[in-house]
Amino acid sequence: MRAWLYLPDGPGPHPAIAAGHGFTGVKEGFLHHDYPGVFAAAGFAVLAFDYPNSGASDGTPRGELDPIAQQREYRDAITFLVDRADIDAERIGIWGTSYGGGHVLTVGAVDRRAKCVVSQVPTISGSRNHVRRNTPDAIREKRRQWDEDRLNVFRGGEPGMVKALADDNMFTRMPPECSVNLDTHVTLHTMEMYAEYEPASIIERIAPTPLLMIIASDDDMTFTEDELEAYARAREPKSLVIVPGDHRVVYFEEFERTSTAARDWFVEHLLK
Repeated sequence: MRAWLYLPDGPGPHPAIAAGHGFTGVKEGFLHHDYPGVFAAAGFAVLAFDYPNSGASDGTPRGELDPIAQQREYRDAITFLVDRADIDAERIGIWGTSYGGGHVLTVGAVDRRAKCVVSQVPTISGSRNHVRRNTPDAIREKRRQWDEDRLNVFRGGEPGMVKALADDNMFTRMPPECSVNLDTHVTLHTMEMYAEYEPASIIERIAPTPLLMIIASDDDMTFTEDELEAYARAREPKSLVIVPGDHRVVYFEEFERTSTAARDWFVEHLLK
């Protein structure tokens, strides 16, 4: 795991946050929407990491974005923080956005070392997203490609790759330095795993860990209605912030509000 560690002033022990990005994202993207910087300025150590097989982190095949392996990376990040003398092991939070926003819903439900959770525009159901985004004929064709790819890899072939980013993707709005190591293509198997992924299936088990969900009012990528349904299933303590716009506004037009809301949630539950 390759990561950046932000440390606040002073000897510690500091409260800490493990922060993961979205689908195909890399930690360099935080240069533009600098959530770790906002959290560090409030007194938190922040570990911003790249997922396995992606960005600067090790692992092959490159561009294979396994959501379960990415969840394990959050837990490895927590272990790294717990092991440091300058970190307070009893005050560690997790933050994730988009794909990472889904990951923290599961990690928060199963890993009690996480004492506070912030989930931003999270993936709720990969299977429902897959059905929404594809016609029945397209789904049949994708399944054929996935089966063919599995056989090819079993026989020793290279995994099939597919373009990951649309031309209007939010990464095109970021400065070039934010796209270093960006995964422009992912394996076919990545898309198959995405279509099977249900990170919010046990959201009710996050409690009694405090949960903040930050969602967009017109999210056409991770779908507002799914996020609201998942939030309704979560138990107290919980809080919901809704910002106007689509999936991308949390990083741009609404960055100040979303970063402040996350920071204040961590301050309330990890600093006070």
